[in-house]
Amino acid sequence: MPIANCKLPTFSPLNYILPYFCAFVKASNRQNIMQLSTRLQLFNEPETLKMAKLGRELRAKGFDVIDLSLGEPDFDTPEHIKESAKKAIDDNWSHYTPVAGYPELREAVCHKLKRDNGLEYKPENIIVSTGAKQSLANVVLATVSKGDEVVIPTPYWVTYSEIVKLGEGVVKLVSTSIDNKYKITPAQLEAALTDNTRLFIFSSPCNPSGSVYSKKELEGLADVFRKFPKVFILSDEIYEYINFVGKHESIGQFADLKDRVIIINGLSKGFAMTGYRLGFVAAHPDVVKACEKLQGQFTSGANSITQRAAITALTTDLRPTMEMVEEFGRRKKRVMELMDAIPGLTYAEPDGAFYVFPTISQYFGKKNGSETINDADDLCMYLLNSAHVSTVTGRAFGEPACIRISFANSMEKIETGWKRITEALGKLV
Repeated sequence: MPIANCKLPTFSPLNYILPYFCAFVKASNRQNIMQLSTRLQLFNEPETLKMAKLGRELRAKGFDVIDLSLGEPDFDTPEHIKESAKKAIDDNWSHYTPVAGYPELREAVCHKLKRDNGLEYKPENIIVSTGAKQSLANVVLATVSKGDEVVIPTPYWVTYSEIVKLGEGVVKLVSTSIDNKYKITPAQLEAALTDNTRLFIFSSPCNPSGSVYSKKELEGLADVFRKFPKVFILSDEIYEYINFVGKHESIGQFADLKDRVIIINGLSKGFAMTGYRLGFVAAHPDVVKACEKLQGQFTSGANSITQRAAITALTTDLRPTMEMVEEFGRRKKRVMELMDAIPGLTYAEPDGAFYVFPTISQYFGKKNGSETINDADDLCMYLLNSAHVSTVTGRAFGEPACIRISFANSMEKIETGWKRITEALGKLV
């Protein structure tokens, strides 16, 4: 007879113990059934998505929450791109797509790289994926073996380190300085690279700092990479168009490094197409084939309608993108004015992307009533719960003394959000 169904005479003292024992057995059975993969313990939930989720929960309770946490343009996709997507539906682009992407789209990526970056690639160098995040995961899993070192300068996008952990690589962080606008120096890079280093990951423009590497700065890094021929260089250029200081420079321009450079880009930031989910990799054909092999088992080809729209985005008029960037520039200027009005707030002016990344450690140890701000996590939760403004802790980006605040929102909401932030910070003593 199963233990859970056993019965004893009413006079038995075990009648008092049996219900607890049966409950224990049932709980143990549930735990055995729900034992999930230990792989889930290797990495963390993205802090950016976590804060957005908490903001939505507060909003659902009736609070007016202003989202300054997510990296998503508040603009709509340009009309000519939307029309292309509609036409793709009418033209019945509704079947499975090639894993690496439509040949016409891979050609369009090559066209974009030549037009905007002066880089020569062929379709065999290109694979398109369901968003730049999948492109990143493909590359890391295709190049990093268990125990390989991956060097990442801080601050960095939250997913870099977690994907490396998922791939059982060893994350090696290199702290940069606000004095150098959070950009790694050649000396720091050379000190970090070893015979065990397999991959270097960085972004320009950078999420979260907004730093942009000049050609001269990239040349300095290139000189170091020449000393370490086994290291792949992953250059995340998703914010390429959102540049406030001039022409975008890619490390892919150095011909002798090109076979080791892996460029990741996509449509979400520059074309306001976050929901379309389209990223791409430009790399040596061997890297592309490895990514294609992985992607063939995960998602196969990217969405057919998105791919047709992407061809239009990458080969036609960039004026809507440039107009969006001009507006981001106006917002950046206003946000810096608002930050300057807050005593003691320090930051490096962002040269690209749509974030500010101020140092907020001067508030550590301060209180508002019984609430104490011990770290950046506490400050973000304080701003969310008391000011109803969502931001992201710098700890997630490898800089625990900072927080990331987005200006990818309307000027009206930026003004309101920063007014609330200023008032909330003013109450800390």
